[in-house]
Amino acid sequence: MNYEYSEEFAREMDEKDALSTFRDRFLFPKVDGKDAIYFCGNSLGLQPKSVKDYIAKELANWSEMAVDGHFHGEDAWMYVKQKSKPALAEIVGAHEHEVVAMNNLSVNLHLLMVSFYQPTKERFKIIIEGGAFPSDQYMLETQVKFHGLDPAETIVELNPREGEHTLRTADILAEIRKQGDSLAMVNMAGLQYYTGQIFDMKAITAAAHEVGAYAGFDLAHAAGNAPLSLHDWDVDFATWCSYKYMNSGPGNVSGVFIHERFAERPDLNRFAGWWGHDQEQRFKMEKGFMPMHGADGWQLSNSDIIGLAVHQASLDIFQDAGIENLRKKSEQLTGYLAYLIEEISGKSGVLEIITPKNPAERGCQLSLHIHRGGKAVFDEWYKQGVVGDWRNPNVIRLAPTPLYNSFLDVFQFAQILEQSLKKFA
Repeated sequence: MNYEYSEEFAREMDEKDALSTFRDRFLFPKVDGKDAIYFCGNSLGLQPKSVKDYIAKELANWSEMAVDGHFHGEDAWMYVKQKSKPALAEIVGAHEHEVVAMNNLSVNLHLLMVSFYQPTKERFKIIIEGGAFPSDQYMLETQVKFHGLDPAETIVELNPREGEHTLRTADILAEIRKQGDSLAMVNMAGLQYYTGQIFDMKAITAAAHEVGAYAGFDLAHAAGNAPLSLHDWDVDFATWCSYKYMNSGPGNVSGVFIHERFAERPDLNRFAGWWGHDQEQRFKMEKGFMPMHGADGWQLSNSDIIGLAVHQASLDIFQDAGIENLRKKSEQLTGYLAYLIEEISGKSGVLEIITPKNPAERGCQLSLHIHRGGKAVFDEWYKQGVVGDWRNPNVIRLAPTPLYNSFLDVFQFAQILEQSLKKFA
């Protein structure tokens, strides 16, 4: 696409945008009394206006039926998790029995490690990207220690080559093959939170399987953002949060994917709970855990009904918009932002985009390396109404999200960028 740095071009793109009306389905925060230019969906998505109605419905069910709400009404709580499955399966590229909304992301990572990390004397190592999100680092560190192993000898961190910001797929695959029979698991992000790089999950999974290891991914920054085909890629397991690109509210429910080849594996180690027990046998209240088919068999507790109602409000919007339509707009919108940043910053030396240029290797997030001005640049943007995300030591993350951001948002940010560079150039 041939982009232009003009308000006329931005408005023309918005007029052509078939998804432009979805912006009106969200609430925007204010900065100095004006709607923010909100580029922070990679940390917390905006609230859908419909959330109040979805919550009110469940509050009414609670008030009118109390305990009977578990079994009666349009969305009986006993079965309510089934409602989210079609959208979740579409978003992550899975069959409905391979996904379920449950718990929180770090909890799910620990639970999945119980099933998929069973180290032996010969096969015990784990590959992860260097600089992974701290929660993933802490989770792996403590899981490894739980098995009596030394994290320094067990966890293999992959870092970019000197002078580069992102990992090369060839280097990831080479390290998997190098570890070979000692490798138990690859457990990486699907999209690296700091750089915005999408990893080649299909190739990584295939390489892991070639050496007899499992492949699992933390999709916190990928789900609802990047194209995913977890089932077809043969990924063993994955988990994600719903409060970033899936706009389901701070700290809301996570979700898991477990490939269907494990759907009928009661022998596979897991921590069990009542809600993962065979639904037809559950109320017999008997000993002996019998897991439900598919991902449902990893559930522990009954559903957070209010949280799932908020989650569903956003998932229904995703289904209305269509994941393929969102991806197409995302590539154009992020491409426009990248074009304007490079056009304006030019050779100033203040900004460097460290996210891959290839649209197939990124979602809607661009990570900007600040070479001069530091956090003062970020603070200046915020004063002008831009809500982004600062990450130490010197990176600003901006995420023009296709569900609610516009080309005019990007153009208006570019004007703020141009003014700020005069201070820091």
